[in-house]
Amino acid sequence: MSDERERQENGPDSRGTVARLVAAWLAETERHDPEAAGRARDGWERGALSERAAQDLATWVTARVTDTGFTEDEGPYVAGAVRITPSDKDTVHAWLRARGHAV
Repeated sequence: MSDERERQENGPDSRGTVARLVAAWLAETERHDPEAAGRARDGWERGALSERAAQDLATWVTARVTDTGFTEDEGPYVAGAVRITPSDKDTVHAWLRARGHAV
């Protein structure tokens, strides 16, 4: 991996984006599966998501892209608890890959 790419994937902007979206993902997961959310939160706090949690996060962020950039005529507005852009999704996926997860 190039130094520039590594800085982008691990830089303060990336960490902020990932932290914001992980918090939203954990809150939503908590409502539906408290046990899984607890395991994922423990992994996040230790700095090591399990492969299962990483895959769930990658799938969640993809499904929750809310800011598609489309106008009303081009596509539907997707409501969500947090604003998630395609770039945010790419940032989370790159962050997960940089940590060895197959995304």
